[in-house]
Amino acid sequence: MNIDSRPTPPYFKLKTLLLDAILSGEYAPGDRLPTEHELCARHGISRTPVGRALSELAAEGVILRRRRRGTFVNPHWLRRSDGSEVRVVVPEGPWEQMIQSAAATASVVAVARPSLHQTLTHAIAEGNAPDVAVLDSVWLPEFAAAGFLHAFEDVDGEWVRSVHETDFLAPVVLSNRYEGRTYGVSAFADVAGLWYRRDALRRARVRPPTTWSELRSAARATVGGRIRHPIVMPGGSRAGETTAYCLIALLAGNGVRVLGPRGVTLGSRAAADTLRFVRRLVDDGLMPVEVVGYEWNHAVRLLGRGQASFAFGGSYEAVTLAEELGVPQSELGEHFGFAPVPGGPCGGPAAASGGLVFGILRQAAQPKAAMRLLRDVVAPERLARIARETGRIPARRSAVELAAPGLPFLSETAAMLEHAVPRPATPLYPRVSAQLQAMLESVLTGERRPTQAARHRAELVAAITGLPVAQG
Repeated sequence: MNIDSRPTPPYFKLKTLLLDAILSGEYAPGDRLPTEHELCARHGISRTPVGRALSELAAEGVILRRRRRGTFVNPHWLRRSDGSEVRVVVPEGPWEQMIQSAAATASVVAVARPSLHQTLTHAIAEGNAPDVAVLDSVWLPEFAAAGFLHAFEDVDGEWVRSVHETDFLAPVVLSNRYEGRTYGVSAFADVAGLWYRRDALRRARVRPPTTWSELRSAARATVGGRIRHPIVMPGGSRAGETTAYCLIALLAGNGVRVLGPRGVTLGSRAAADTLRFVRRLVDDGLMPVEVVGYEWNHAVRLLGRGQASFAFGGSYEAVTLAEELGVPQSELGEHFGFAPVPGGPCGGPAAASGGLVFGILRQAAQPKAAMRLLRDVVAPERLARIARETGRIPARRSAVELAAPGLPFLSETAAMLEHAVPRPATPLYPRVSAQLQAMLESVLTGERRPTQAARHRAELVAAITGLPVAQG
């Protein structure tokens, strides 16, 4: 049927047709919808209204769009829990298999990571939240402050006291709390630091750098062949949270916290010096200005292909490096090293901690069953097995001990994590992160000078959080 007629917009007509088809059962929960190209041909309209119709249905939680796989009817949409199953929403990746291996009866929906926050908040607004969801740890304050999550002390306080607070890594326990209560449980954790190619450093006869000056010298020594710009990093808003994550580690290396005891510290001289150091890497040809347009994992892919010697990034990118080089996780340490971010004159080597966490939603039909599922999911043996397969850092010390013998890289990164700086704990972190991304991008492109950029973003973060700009 050709629906390109007035007065109703074509996108709205298509959206209504698809919604009716789903409600009537023509497309059942989990079914794959026609592609955009097929919808264009079937209804005689262009891709613009088709894309808008699908985007609105995805934003409303009706459908799930999965990259390179297609568009599917959300199995949880209009399906309220009757208490017979635990409903779980996870990002794409190992999470779906991880849940189902622990509980075959769980109903798991995987969504694209960039859509996860919107999917969850929309489901909550509709009164159709899952029992369990995987969240970025920096969303916990936002969700907890809004009353969206159960505190684990209320569901199983004994487990929190005897297991979570004793066996889980300290930064993980800290980041899973809000106002003194635990709202998340981590299966794995990650840390932002500096990746480097061992072969490049051996050829240049340099050691892994621990200071800014050592990093500059080592980078110059590795230039040659395919390596024109030896240092790469996610440098702009296109890389999203990964840019902010790496910048937080860089700032920590010069003694700067985004939010300190006296307020917002981004306007400090040490913060401006950190931005000035990164800009000099571009000015000296050690890092390409194109980093402002990199996707979140592009920098580490360049490292894996031998086009860079150093890459700022997260420990979770071990999987990407192993894929690029075509080696198993157990051999990754022979080719790449991972270290804290080199320190500046006001600090020392540093790293930032982060990761995804499980939360139990307030709307959960059966929070006790959800808790039993999570205890099984984060069992040490299960976490150790996945760590050996993927290189991820288990959030539990007992799981690290089980997995570490065959993975030296795991022991090294777990040790880094113990002393890493957590990302700022504030319900408004997503907006703070956007300011960090914009600040770095403006300096790298030359739009603003480092001191000007630092002071400007400090004022904006202060306006967002309601905290004062710290003086001195």
